[in-house]
Amino acid sequence: MLNQIKNAQLRGYPEVVLPFSNIKFEIANILKNNNFVSEVEKKKKKTKKSEFNVLAIGLKYNDGVGAISDIKLVSKPSRRMYSGKNDIHKIKNGYGISVMSTSRGIMSGDDAKKVGVGGEMLFEVW
Repeated sequence: MLNQIKNAQLRGYPEVVLPFSNIKFEIANILKNNNFVSEVEKKKKKTKKSEFNVLAIGLKYNDGVGAISDIKLVSKPSRRMYSGKNDIHKIKNGYGISVMSTSRGIMSGDDAKKVGVGGEMLFEVW
């Protein structure tokens, strides 16, 4: 999902359409709340034989430049990275955010620090 967003923004596409899942929807809402994407919408896509849900993410541009400069995966299937509440730091001096999977759900690093929980550091975006 993150690579598709990054590549679409580099190409200048207005939106990305992905298969729907609740985790992708939560991550997209975090990106929307932090002004990295413009809109997040759950839609139904019909084919000849079936109907399924898709996630439409509107990409945000500032003077022709994408709002997302880069995305860095921190935790990978081969190596999970966990952070305690005291180990959560600012990303790019406050210009970026980290997204974490905590015991209270998926949230940004700043929100996790306010709540006082740690968890698996999924990725950083700036």
